[in-house]
Amino acid sequence: MNVVAAENVVKDYGLNGTVIHALRGVTVNFESGDFAAIAGPSGSGKSTFLHLAGCLDVITEGSIRIGGRDTANMSKKQLALLRRHSIGFIFQAYNLIPVLSVLENIAFPLTLLGTDKREIRERAAEALAQVGLEGMEKRRPKEMSGGQQQRVAIARALVKKPALILADEPTANLDSSIGREILELMARLNKSEGTTFIFSTHDQMVMDFARRLIHIRDGRIESDEVKQG
Repeated sequence: MNVVAAENVVKDYGLNGTVIHALRGVTVNFESGDFAAIAGPSGSGKSTFLHLAGCLDVITEGSIRIGGRDTANMSKKQLALLRRHSIGFIFQAYNLIPVLSVLENIAFPLTLLGTDKREIRERAAEALAQVGLEGMEKRRPKEMSGGQQQRVAIARALVKKPALILADEPTANLDSSIGREILELMARLNKSEGTTFIFSTHDQMVMDFARRLIHIRDGRIESDEVKQG
């Protein structure tokens, strides 16, 4: 089953009277359980694609289907609901809410969904355990290391059990050993939960971990390789 299906996607931006062609006819599909990296230099279009797949921006031409639903025909409210229910995000800057505790940060997506309070507590605690941070429920983000904050961000992405998690340069602010731990954690969760992970990256370690590697340059896909073994 295709979790993401992009067909002839074009994305243009206007900048000071100039048109920037961020994506130039990208066609690519991601299936349930993929653990894929989109790699390329700065300005290649990899983050733009993730933003479009995450319904954070709208395409100029073409189509992107998320779980079979064509995002091009959705209203802003419909896109927000699709994001809220079906997509988890992991960012290089973590994007945790400073005034909330670890457990409150993890629970936040479920709060937005109006989930029952008891279920919120149970699922947030389960997600916290999945990323190995039991006992840190009451800490604030500023009291944690970068690697711990990224684990919280992963738990927050997982807590609503989305079909798709998009990770934009998730190791960029971590040293190599912590980055490896984070990637190993996400690989385990990918296998145990069956969640589709799509990374944007220029980090060779992320490329090595990915089971599928897509190279993009100047808004076009250059190669798409599924690794053996």
